[in-house]
Amino acid sequence: MSQKQAGGPPGESAADWCLYQLNGAAEFEVSEADIISTVEFNHTGELLATGDKGGRVVIFQREPESKNEPYNQGEYNVYSTFQSHEPEFDYLKSLEIEEKINKIKWLPQQNAAHSLLSTNDKTIKLWKITERDKRPEGYNLKDEEGKLKDLSTVTSLQVPVLKPMDLMVEVTPRRIFANGHTYHVNSISVNSDCETYMSADDLRINLWHLAITDRSFNIVDIKPANMEDLTEVITASEFHPHHCNLFVYSSSKGSLRLCDMRASALCDKHSKLYEEPEDPSNRSFFSEIISSVSDVKFSHSGRYMLTRDYLTVKVWDLNMETKPVETYQVHDYLRSKLCSLYENDCIFDKFECAWNGSDSVIMTGAYNNFFRMFDRNTKRDVTLEASRESSKPRAILKPRRVCVGGKRRKDDISVDSLDFTKKILHTAWHPTENIIAIAATNNLYIFQDKVNSEMH
Repeated sequence: MSQKQAGGPPGESAADWCLYQLNGAAEFEVSEADIISTVEFNHTGELLATGDKGGRVVIFQREPESKNEPYNQGEYNVYSTFQSHEPEFDYLKSLEIEEKINKIKWLPQQNAAHSLLSTNDKTIKLWKITERDKRPEGYNLKDEEGKLKDLSTVTSLQVPVLKPMDLMVEVTPRRIFANGHTYHVNSISVNSDCETYMSADDLRINLWHLAITDRSFNIVDIKPANMEDLTEVITASEFHPHHCNLFVYSSSKGSLRLCDMRASALCDKHSKLYEEPEDPSNRSFFSEIISSVSDVKFSHSGRYMLTRDYLTVKVWDLNMETKPVETYQVHDYLRSKLCSLYENDCIFDKFECAWNGSDSVIMTGAYNNFFRMFDRNTKRDVTLEASRESSKPRAILKPRRVCVGGKRRKDDISVDSLDFTKKILHTAWHPTENIIAIAATNNLYIFQDKVNSEMH
């Protein structure tokens, strides 16, 4: 693979990544509300949405190419910001419901407007984003301020005309899907039929029609008759990208269940169960916690599934249930640190994972603001860092290495000096280009490969 081949993996002989832009204040005291909790590109990659713990959604739009300023091509600028969710209180259960945005999913674009779903722990909302750059003028019955005229003063009729105005982006709530979940919503997924979507909590998955808010169909229910018999919970779910009847959900026990909605209305009996038998030599007190799957994503082709647990990412072939076809160690050096990670609750962190547009490279986050990329063809992997200090705009990112005891090479970082408060949980990959969005606390980093940015 040549140095200049775009679309390849990062590392010695592939695309080199550089910081393209950085959004967010460099504050030492970050307010909890500003912490980014989800990142999502739309289907074309022209728009990028982030949700935060304060219930806000910020949409960035990619600027069109400019002949005068070639370096500005591809910049993502703030397009719209709106308050999606407010804090609520459940009086029946005496529970506070946080406003934090858990997930955002874009709907495929049907017309000039854009639509997205956003959810907190309980309520899913459908938002419509439209542009206005013209306004009507010359009403017959209203004056310039919009007040009704005295009809006796109207002596002639005129044709109203549309006049250009400054671009206004309007965000309106189209639907509110409430009361569907007893437990916290952990994932939503839009079906390829563009008419339905599903939402999952710890014990149930619901199927909704995008036009109907007052009812949903429960398609998975793993709640036992006696809650003391509960052995696992649902951690994530996603629809197949091409077959509207198939979906997968992952569990805290590390298994994946592929369900077919044609088989029965209630998909409690899965079509396929994917799980890897545990190696008895690796068995420990933490085995069950670290095997919990925190994210599952179908490949764009629909042939594979990508899962993330605490220490690894795995690629599963839909046709092979017994074990994953590929397993990549994200931060194996933490095996000896599991005890302290359990004490500081980091062991329960939920990392996400992402495919590149051609399904050849996968990405996931780690601690110390590191993120990892694995090339499925060359089996090369690289660790990169999202930080203000080490990332100069347009400068190629240097691969980082973590050493465990013994000799340290220059620029290596010791496993004992990793900062566990800095973690990359939320990442997204542009659907067709080598552009990635990384959320680090309250900052949004956008990286491009050097080839991509030079071509523009």
